[in-house]
Amino acid sequence: MESDLSLIRRYFPKLTDQQFDRFGQLGPLYREWNAKINVISRKDIDELYLRHVLHSLGIAKVMPFADGSHILDVGTGGGFPGIPLAILFPHCTFKLIDSIGKKIKVVQAVTEALELKNVQAAQIRAEQDRERYDFVVSRAVKPLETFIPWVQNRFKQQQSNGFPNGILYLKGGDLRSELRAVRRDTDVFLLKDHFQEEFFTTKSVVYVRMV
Repeated sequence: MESDLSLIRRYFPKLTDQQFDRFGQLGPLYREWNAKINVISRKDIDELYLRHVLHSLGIAKVMPFADGSHILDVGTGGGFPGIPLAILFPHCTFKLIDSIGKKIKVVQAVTEALELKNVQAAQIRAEQDRERYDFVVSRAVKPLETFIPWVQNRFKQQQSNGFPNGILYLKGGDLRSELRAVRRDTDVFLLKDHFQEEFFTTKSVVYVRMV
């Protein structure tokens, strides 16, 4: 069976030694913290790199963020997709927010252990945040019709990436009915086009243009 880190190495072969080292630390760190504060299911912790790390990095296959981009991760939970993306894009800044304090405690501990200087974590609801961002990322915390109003005024007008500023949302399953309720320009990118593992067969990144 392919090792955890080699799974990342296979799909992202150009990472630096420091990036590979940081990805390698994620497994032990999350096992340690999950034993204290349960933020990842027992089944998923055994497949952390597939179900959480590589899944998070699916966003990078759709949008390789330009240096200097400012990204908000809403409902980050234990730090996904924000922490893997912050490792991958060290010249971007990430704000990871969640309304549950114990989850942010884990995010802060992992961030400090990895010495990630480009990550800020805060216990706050999306509606309470007042900064502006290039992109908002999330892993399906709510249907998009509900999620969009939370963040609709959080986007910079100036653009520096390949897509206009907007939402990059990790979703699974049939999205047709959900997307019909979204009255904005959207695109769906299938992760099976980038990753061959069966887990990604029904997984997508949904892009919603917000400016």
